[in-house]
Amino acid sequence: MVVLANRLKPLKPSPTLAVSQKARELRAQGKDIIDLGVGEPDFDTPLHIKQAAIDAITQGETKYTPVDGILPLKKAIQQKFLEDNQLQYDLDQILVSNGAKHSLFNALYASVNPGDEVIIPAPYWVSYVDMVLLCEGVPKIIECVEKNRFKMTASQLKESITSKTKWVILNSPSNPTGEVYSKEEWMSLLEVLRQNPHVLLLSDEIYEKLLFDDSAPLSPAALAPDLKERIVTINGVSKSFAMTGWRIGYCAGPKILINAMKDVQSHMTSNPCSISQHAALKALTGPKDFMKDWVKAYIERRDFMVEAINKINGLKCLASQGAFYLYVNCEGIIGETLKNDQDVSSYFLENGVACVPGSAFGLSPYIRLSYATSMDNLKIAVERLKTACGSL
Repeated sequence: MVVLANRLKPLKPSPTLAVSQKARELRAQGKDIIDLGVGEPDFDTPLHIKQAAIDAITQGETKYTPVDGILPLKKAIQQKFLEDNQLQYDLDQILVSNGAKHSLFNALYASVNPGDEVIIPAPYWVSYVDMVLLCEGVPKIIECVEKNRFKMTASQLKESITSKTKWVILNSPSNPTGEVYSKEEWMSLLEVLRQNPHVLLLSDEIYEKLLFDDSAPLSPAALAPDLKERIVTINGVSKSFAMTGWRIGYCAGPKILINAMKDVQSHMTSNPCSISQHAALKALTGPKDFMKDWVKAYIERRDFMVEAINKINGLKCLASQGAFYLYVNCEGIIGETLKNDQDVSSYFLENGVACVPGSAFGLSPYIRLSYATSMDNLKIAVERLKTACGSL
């Protein structure tokens, strides 16, 4: 008889991946499902990046690499941080991992002791809480309300910090809301951290390139150089370059922690995929003109969806400032038939639209809709949502 480890008892499967899997299963059964639950670009990986992977294969770049990534890629990441984020890191402060998710887990696993608290603003990306639990830490969830555009305030952060606080995790642009912290908001939060020298910051910047309405990419480590040694900056190629399946993420931070994360990774996975590393190298050093077209398309889709959703009785949403999500308030259709946002999500799936309930992100009653799909699909999805809400 197999007895599982106690540390797995609080662990839950990823709700976002579960929704996408359910949508795939229904499609395989012949049902017409539009998946607005998936969190990945619908655009294809650019050809020059795919060609770099093909070249790597034909040139024999298929062996083990250094645990922390091949040197050319680390140099490209170093240059990216300098040019895009005004952050200067030594090469031994940079670690390449199997996706940004892996970078986040490495940081927590290498630093969190049993009982350490990790502050996580809700709504949050679904894996943050479970990562902390796997590391035997204590997730401290801070509810961030719609009137504050789902962002944590400095006063909330200050009130949440205790002597046990180890990390704060912040994600801007945000998954699931698409909200972006302004410079003023960052500076207020960073001042609280300045007053609490035992607290570290994980800055998840994976959606950095997907910014709208003149929003600018802001890295807290650049805004507060005096706090740089307490900040780990997380990024990757998945969202910006439509490379979700290639599994390359990277991070930079204090040398002592990066070295520990490297040691953890060496035993967990050895190195990231050699072929994907060469593709990521081309992504960071090659042409990026396509990003403007992608962002333009996301803005057009967002504007369409915000207007359309806000015309549906019982639903309402804010216009997201980045990423490719809307966090839709569904309180208006919750009642005797649909008792919570999980029921709402299931009901919409029955009506041909897959979405993720807000409970998965720690804040109800909401659903997350992804507009990382074609305008044609979005138009059909909106009509299905309208009909479904009108049938209640």
